[in-house]
Amino acid sequence: MKYQSRKKALVLLADGTIFYGKSVGIEGTATGEICFNTGMTGYQEIFTDPSYFGQLMVTTNAHIGNYGVNDREVESEGIKIAGLICRNFSFTHSRPDSNGNLKDWFEKHNLVAISDVDTRALVSYIRDNGAMNAIISTEVDNIEELKKQLKEVPSMEGLELASKVSTKEPYFVGEEDAPIKISAIDIGIKKNILRNLAKRGAYIKVHPFNASFEDLSAFNPDGYFISNGPGDPEPLVDAQNTAKQIIEKDLPLFGICLGHQVIALANGISTYKMHNGHRGINHPVKNLVTGKGEITSQNHGFAINREETEAHPDVEITHVHLNDNTVAGIKMKNKNVFSVQYHPEASPGPNDAEYLFDQFIENIKKTK
Repeated sequence: MKYQSRKKALVLLADGTIFYGKSVGIEGTATGEICFNTGMTGYQEIFTDPSYFGQLMVTTNAHIGNYGVNDREVESEGIKIAGLICRNFSFTHSRPDSNGNLKDWFEKHNLVAISDVDTRALVSYIRDNGAMNAIISTEVDNIEELKKQLKEVPSMEGLELASKVSTKEPYFVGEEDAPIKISAIDIGIKKNILRNLAKRGAYIKVHPFNASFEDLSAFNPDGYFISNGPGDPEPLVDAQNTAKQIIEKDLPLFGICLGHQVIALANGISTYKMHNGHRGINHPVKNLVTGKGEITSQNHGFAINREETEAHPDVEITHVHLNDNTVAGIKMKNKNVFSVQYHPEASPGPNDAEYLFDQFIENIKKTK
């Protein structure tokens, strides 16, 4: 598609600020909370990550689409972001094992995407002013109507989104005769988490977001897992209650990202919405148990309260984010329970955090 023939488009932020760009060829309007990811690669994994449901994604890498798409590089069924904002959109791609180009993939999923936006200025603005709702549109001459639409978009704070991306029915992953059985709560689970558990000898039954402890335990599992996912963790009362029962019975439990926040809430530790969150593939974390540093993949807009965690008699902070000292991991002192705020399955180059899956499996083996 020729540069000159593309329709004008815009990004309108909740505070009235406007950034202009061009449509990649899919006309329309999309709304959501605006956020940015600093990863240089992995755009397809980002676009299909259920944790991004309801969010407009700004990619800070200058080129998006240059290596096309591959059917194997998805984290869920379909695209989960609400819309894309980028600098340079590549209509052609050069990777030999690609299944096609990004524009065709977006058209298949009817995703509104705009390019030629000054993403450096936009990201700088979000960093200073915080994450907020936004609208992207090719209707550049109808700004007053877009402002009305934007006012109707609910705030991410207090918003329950897990039910929008969770499985409706339980399903199984792995080999049925595997030595370890795990019951997982899907509040936005990524496929690679399940692959990491399965390749370590686990057979996993994945349950809907509101599964009860009785639902999970009917599988007679050796361990329990609570996944990542989108939205505010506080409204996830069912998952919190289930976590409380697992903890009370001292059963092996592991949580990632939103699952980490659910486990904190189950222990009476509050969560809060961050200024603009952590989203990227090079976030530095320190393991306080080993003293080692880890380069991690992160994607979250909420975090757990550090002061309350430090004061909790039964919870120990195991990992901290080195950029802002937020809590990146916890474990319970007298229970077989631990969780992390980042994504050990992502392995964006460094495999620093994969040991956490081994740790979970070892925890299970000790209790079998």
